[in-house]
Amino acid sequence: MNEQLPTLKRKTSAPRGVQSIDTGGIILKALANARGPLKLRDLAELTDMAAAQLHPYLVSFRKMGMVEQTEAGHYQLGAFALHLGLTRLRNQNAYRETVSRVASLADDLQLMIAVTVWGLHGPTIVYVQESSARIHANVQVGNIFLMTATATGKVFAAYLPLSITQPMVRQERSDRTLLERGPFEFDETRYWDDVERVRARGFETTRDLPIPGVSAVAAPVFDHTGKIQLALTAIGPTSMIDLADHGPAVTGLLRFTRRMSSELGHREPTGAEGG
Repeated sequence: MNEQLPTLKRKTSAPRGVQSIDTGGIILKALANARGPLKLRDLAELTDMAAAQLHPYLVSFRKMGMVEQTEAGHYQLGAFALHLGLTRLRNQNAYRETVSRVASLADDLQLMIAVTVWGLHGPTIVYVQESSARIHANVQVGNIFLMTATATGKVFAAYLPLSITQPMVRQERSDRTLLERGPFEFDETRYWDDVERVRARGFETTRDLPIPGVSAVAAPVFDHTGKIQLALTAIGPTSMIDLADHGPAVTGLLRFTRRMSSELGHREPTGAEGG
């Protein structure tokens, strides 16, 4: 009588890579993160490798132009590394990359996400992603966020030149039609103080403003030059959105926008906090 053999479960594991390439990647990453050319001993310390082990990699990288040596004998990324970086940047598009991924952010946060760019009339919504938990708010493509009453408006005020944003703010405060949409107290000096705080912490929140019962958090996406390309705003009923600095809405949004900025070539200033 034949006995039925037990079914063996095949163990799944991560695909096996090439160890020498993995090691080379560690070296290139250390050079990319450095603020300037590195001495061999400093690079060895950063990569946790002996100088004798490190040197053959540097020889090969120099041959292909990935690494170059300065007159002082220090190491830095070379011309071919620059070429690769520029090729990557040319193929990146902030709007396209953001829109292709924003659905997962909306579902993770269970909030509506608005993608906004700077247009002729200010912060202009170009894409809206609902979450699986439908949120009823009057946020539509083509709408303009108020500069003086929204988190998104203050984010653009924080990262665009004053010569562009200040006239928009003053025009907004003199427009009766706009004021009727959301009457609230406004002090220009205090507003620009708030904008400075936005720049310092990297995001802004609004509670019950300009629409009672609706709150939001907004954060910027930068390109490799440090220029703001767009802003993402997570929007939801005040009862559903935690606006604490370390709450899920703020940290989740910042994690997303900082990752997008990094992929567009932006580097966070030294000492910047992670999302």
